[in-house]
Order: sequence, then structure tokens, then C-alpha cells
Amino acid sequence: MIRNLDLLRTPNYQKKLSQCIHCGLCLQACPTYAVFGVEMDAPRGRIALMKAASEGRLETEEFRETFTQHISLCLACRACETACPSGVQYGALVEEARLVVERNRQPGLAERFLRWLGTKQLMVKPGLLKGLAYLMWLYEKLRLQHLIRTLNFLPKTLKAMEAILPPIQLKFTPLGRLLPARQNPHGRILFFTGCIQEGFLSAVNAATIRVLQHNGYEVLAPPNQTCCGAAQLHLGDKEFARQLARQNIDVFLAVGECEAILNNAGGCGVSLKEYPHLLADDPLYAERARQFSAKVRDVNEFLAANLRVPPRGRIEARATYSDSCHLRHGQKVIRQPRDLLKMVPGLQLIELSAPDRCCGSAGVYNIAQVDTANAILDAKMEDIAATGADLIVTSNTGCYMQLIAGVRRAGLKARVRHVVEVLDESYAAD
Repeated sequence: MIRNLDLLRTPNYQKKLSQCIHCGLCLQACPTYAVFGVEMDAPRGRIALMKAASEGRLETEEFRETFTQHISLCLACRACETACPSGVQYGALVEEARLVVERNRQPGLAERFLRWLGTKQLMVKPGLLKGLAYLMWLYEKLRLQHLIRTLNFLPKTLKAMEAILPPIQLKFTPLGRLLPARQNPHGRILFFTGCIQEGFLSAVNAATIRVLQHNGYEVLAPPNQTCCGAAQLHLGDKEFARQLARQNIDVFLAVGECEAILNNAGGCGVSLKEYPHLLADDPLYAERARQFSAKVRDVNEFLAANLRVPPRGRIEARATYSDSCHLRHGQKVIRQPRDLLKMVPGLQLIELSAPDRCCGSAGVYNIAQVDTANAILDAKMEDIAATGADLIVTSNTGCYMQLIAGVRRAGLKARVRHVVEVLDESYAAD
């Protein structure tokens, strides 16, 4: 029996499906279409599959396999939304289609364990994630990483997980402690630290706080905040994602007035901003979700409008900016990171030829779909190499880690940094 087909048959879902006019302008924007050149691996083809599934064709084994294959290969990067002239809400469409896929497949024991460990333990329990970060720091310091990377017999998934491990810096955010502004306080910022970001890229969070303090903001990272829920939703666990959303809403709204709720990861940010969509049917949280999301801002979005102290320290580098898909296509924050980078003295910003193209990270995609993710990453690294950049700047946790792997994979001599790290470096050099 096929479960949860009703998700694709609601009037709201059918209305979204009908918005597609089949013009095909989305095809050239789609990373998987660029890799496979197959209609079913482009948004227009996937929408046709969704429509057919909603009409009952998912009952046959052959169609069910086709539907699962092509929906699973979608990165949900939402580049098609930017390209679409009809305003098709593809992100919302593929979210429900993924739920149908996940609820009608039987993952093996190993996959079920890894999902439970990752999404229901490590990502939602900061103590466990920090403990893992300590172990990975030790793993790197003892140079075991160099040994492991010479082993060819490791499973593909484990090799992919190891490849994206960044250099660990144990600079965890002090939760629950008000960190004062450096000068003339202008207001209070509530800071969403993220889970993977705080565990494996804690230096980015530390830089974010310093930049905000430098610009006259006191910063508070509320304790008991949790994962944004994006990974859980991506894997079809919508109810658990809702639980995490409710927890974050309660924690942040309980603090009271603030200038904004800031985050520095494009993927987390779009998830936080879309809590009203996730909790639209929750009578207790629908309005609270709207209140919460109205305060959420990406750090680039906020700083571009509130950078009170311009960076003056020189950074002599040839840089390129690699957009986070969810920041660019989901949050529509495109100009602001570039404007911030252009303020840094000495920094030469070179635009990519395809700045809107995904790097292949896409949540857990680079672990679940290793070969396709690597093909997409290789195309991104070719584009980056053509700029001659020695500094690659991004604005999302997954992108940061994927690009680190890409630099090594492509044999480039370039640093990967977050926008706030570049600003922080400039302030420190002044």
C-alpha cells in the first residue's frame, strides 16, 4: 500500500502544481539537468512526476521506482524558483514529494542508525556534538586524517563524510551570557548558533559575534536553542522538524525585545524564516511562528543595512563569492554579501560565471548522493579556478565544508572563509 499520497492531492498542492506552464526556463538553472541532461532530472520533469503521482500512477512498481529515483536526485537548491516566470513554489512542492518518497521506502539498518544518530542525537544535543568536535579535533591534531585519506577500501559514504570535515577550532559560543558591545550600544541581537556550524565551524560563530560587537551590538545566544530542523525535514521527518521549530520559537520569544534574531547559515536561515509555513496548521504556534520569523535575518542582510563601522584593515587577496543556494534563491539575499566584501580595502572581488549554481552540498545530499554531488562540485570548482581566486568566500555551513573538500579535490591553493570572517580579519588588521 502506498502511504501519504494524500499529501500530493490537497487543493493547495494541486494549485501549486498548476502554476507550472511547462516553459522549460528552469532547465538551464537546474544542476542535476546539467549533469544528466534528462527531463526527469529537471524541475519541469519532476513536476510532471508529482502530478502523475497525485493522479494515482504511483501504485505501479515501475513508476514508484522512477518517482523515487528522480525526486531523490533533486538538490532542492531552488534555483528553478529564481528562473521561473510563473512563480512556481518548487521548494514547497518537492518538500511534500520527498515526504512521500521517504515514507514509502525501507532504509537499511545502517542508514536508519546513522539517521537516528545524526538528526535525533548529535544535531539536537549540543553536548554530544561538541564531544564529537573534540574527537575530530584530536583526530586532526594526531594527523590520523592523512592516514585515513590514503585508505581506498572505505565505504563511499564514509569517505564523503570525512572529505568535508573542516579544520576544527574549539571556540564554542557562550550560551546564555550577554556579550557587550564594544562601543555605543545600538541594541541587542539574539544569535542562532546552529548545530553543525557551532560544532564544526565554531570560529565562524566567534567571528560573527566579534563583528556585531564591533558595530555596537550586544549579543545573546539563548540557551536551549536547537537545530533548525532543515535536515530532518529533508529526510522526511516533518513532525520532528516541527518539534524543533516549536522549541526554537519558545526559546527566542521568551527572551523579549531584540533588534533581530540573526543566523549566519543560508540553509538554517531559510528554514527559520519558513517556520510559518511549517507550522501553518498548528493552532498554538502559527501566530508565534509568524512573530518569530518576522525577526529572523541573515547576518549579511543585517550587516549590509547596519554596518556602523566600515572595515579599514587591508586584505590583499583575489576573492570570489560562492552563493549559498538557500540564501540566494530561498531568502533572496544576493547583493548584500557582495556589498560587504567590496568594502574591504585591498580585496579584489571576481564574480563567478555561474554564481547561482549549487556546489553540491544541499544539506545531506553530498553524503546521500555522492557521485552526483561530486560532479556538481567539480563544475563549481572549475568556475572558481577560472577566477584565479586565492580566497573563496561563502555564507553557509554546508557550502563552507563542501568547498573545503572541493579545494583539495581540485588541487587549488585557496582559503575558504565566511563573509563575517573576512570582515573580522579586516577589523583585526586595522
